[in-house]
Amino acid sequence: MNAPIDIAVPAKIDNTMIASVNSIQKRPPRPSPLSASLTHAWRALLKIKHVPWQLLDVTMFPVLMTVMFTYIFGGALAGSIEIYVQHLVPGILVMTVSMISMYTALGLNMDISKGIFDRFRALPFWRPAVLVGALLGDMIRYGTAAIVVIVLGMLLGFRPEAGLTGVLSGTALVLVFAFSLSWIWTTLGLLIDNPESVSVISSLTTFPLTFVSNVFVDPVTMPEALQGFVAINPISLTATAVRGLMNGTATPADIVAVLVACAVLIGIFAPLTMYLYNNKNSR
Repeated sequence: MNAPIDIAVPAKIDNTMIASVNSIQKRPPRPSPLSASLTHAWRALLKIKHVPWQLLDVTMFPVLMTVMFTYIFGGALAGSIEIYVQHLVPGILVMTVSMISMYTALGLNMDISKGIFDRFRALPFWRPAVLVGALLGDMIRYGTAAIVVIVLGMLLGFRPEAGLTGVLSGTALVLVFAFSLSWIWTTLGLLIDNPESVSVISSLTTFPLTFVSNVFVDPVTMPEALQGFVAINPISLTATAVRGLMNGTATPADIVAVLVACAVLIGIFAPLTMYLYNNKNSR
């Protein structure tokens, strides 16, 4: 006959002890909007660190465009390369930063496709920090492109009459414009299903806006109907203001026009982006 098996009876659970153990570590404080935004900005910079080929467009694109238009079209458009480069470099700066402003949308779209998007929305921090931080991180990309364009322009003969102050103020205005323009692409990144489509649509939108502007030529040679569009094109407004700041001829009206355009873009597309972000369904 088998011996009886002793079954240990569990001791009575002390709920007070469990509560004391659980309360040893306090819940970490909720990060502030600034802290959350800076964290996501750092994340955007780490993407560049681990995937350095992303900087190719920031470096090679402005170099190719500046050299090509200066030496191939400079003489025909302005009579000499030396004269044309004074007109071209500020315009190329605006064009380059406008073209690469789509990268925020591409990064956002990739986060959505990989599921990171849903994880971020579940975490207890300021929701716009994901977007604001990505935009702030990309300001480093825009600044790098600006340095490349200005240094190359100096090598080709660009001499801003307003000196360093004019260059810095013009570059700052371009960065503000790029920040506002990026909200258009974040809206697009939330509406479209894959990064390739985001890249194609944003490129097809930016290229016509850039060429139908005063970046490369004076619009006085264009048809009157086209001149009217060029006059209100935000890229034209920014190029005019940047040229004026770098040459010391900018008027308050030029700068205000750009700032108003930036405010309009942010006022329309930032709330739309946040609405789509908060109501986006997982894929």
